[in-house]
Amino acid sequence: QVQLVESGGGLVQAGGSLRLSCAASGGTFSNYGMGWFRQAPGKEREFVAAISWRGGVTYYADSVKGRSTISRDNAKLTVYLQLNSLKPEDTAVYYCAATTRGTASMRSNYYDYWGQGTQVTVSS
Repeated sequence: QVQLVESGGGLVQAGGSLRLSCAASGGTFSNYGMGWFRQAPGKEREFVAAISWRGGVTYYADSVKGRSTISRDNAKLTVYLQLNSLKPEDTAVYYCAATTRGTASMRSNYYDYWGQGTQVTVSS
């Protein structure tokens, strides 16, 4: 069983930055495709970014493209999401997800394991 634990969320002013982390355990992290999703109050969960097992392929949602970077450190069993130029509309719970298929995907149903989420709040 794979466990994913997110961290790094918090309260930040608009224009600020945050670096989210997702630490994995219980599986072969280096074989997994990883993704970040978010869910704002009253809205459906949406895709943010994804990265393939070696990091060679990445995808970003249009809403964060150019402001965010997904990366991974397979030695540390961790995937990161750097968020810059944050906007109030980025406020959401951010979830990390893993797929044993190794590739990256923007589809939430592609992922097998999910973390509990970390809250990001951006004040105007």
